[in-house]
Amino acid sequence: MKAALERLGFGPCYHMFEIFMNPDHIARWLPVASGGPVDWAQVFEGYQSTQDWPASHFWRELADAYPEAKVVLTVRDPHSWYLSFQALMQRGGGVGAEPPPAIAQLRPVLELIGQAHFGKGWRFGEAVPDEELAVQAYHRHVATVKESVAAQRLLVFDVREGWEPLCSFLGVEVPAAEPFPRLNDSEWMQQALERMRSGEQLPSPFQQPH
Repeated sequence: MKAALERLGFGPCYHMFEIFMNPDHIARWLPVASGGPVDWAQVFEGYQSTQDWPASHFWRELADAYPEAKVVLTVRDPHSWYLSFQALMQRGGGVGAEPPPAIAQLRPVLELIGQAHFGKGWRFGEAVPDEELAVQAYHRHVATVKESVAAQRLLVFDVREGWEPLCSFLGVEVPAAEPFPRLNDSEWMQQALERMRSGEQLPSPFQQPH
């Protein structure tokens, strides 16, 4: 989605990897964990769109702060999503291994997000939520967004649908003879997290398809 939005002219798009590649951005996010006021313009300075955690968790606040913005709710098979989430947590989320420094510093924000979805007893790095609990959280999130965002402002989108519904919703032309991007796969994520732990420079996963 990040690569697609940027291809359509809505970039730069803020994604979790912006934090990994720009560790100074961590300070932009830490205030949200304390429940104090957040200057969203400062958080997203230099960006036109956003998706992925941590930003997507604050969809209510962002919808209010940017009343003209459109909302894209991406959906997929929840059990497939759970396997991806489980793998990410086990490889890079501190479950059974020390997380990369950027993730460790962002712990208060990630715990806030996790507890909102999985319950107050959830602690970052201690365990992956079981599948039933996580899938329930997935369905609850999708239902809440659908109920809360005005229909004319919301697109419920599965990336397997390709460019057409997204471009129609955003009012832009479909890229000619160009497949919808497929990036950020689990193998790349594992390699990236290992490089982050070793302190190597992290390349962007959004430049070339795998």
